[in-house]
Amino acid sequence: MTTELLRELDFTPLVDAEERQITGGFCGDLLSWAMGRCTEGQVWFTVMGNLNAVAVASLADAAAIVLCHGAALMPDALARARTEGINVFATDLPEYEACVAFAREME
Repeated sequence: MTTELLRELDFTPLVDAEERQITGGFCGDLLSWAMGRCTEGQVWFTVMGNLNAVAVASLADAAAIVLCHGAALMPDALARARTEGINVFATDLPEYEACVAFAREME
């Protein structure tokens, strides 16, 4: 699977970086928790649209961030995601529902 899957789920691309292989998903809003548990190639489902979230996604080498509950991507985070090549998507779905839809497509 690649990040094209996220477009197929009708998640809105906010930063459309390079196509990445997806290895799984991670859901959580605590940055320190994500830093130690989100791994390479995972899609991170969160409401954290700030600069620190982009930094964590970069460190983890996440395939993408999906901002849930209609959370906004802050302007400085948008600029950094473009610079770092981090795919960022948005959805109005809560994290749980977004993860369920994602997991069904991963099967």
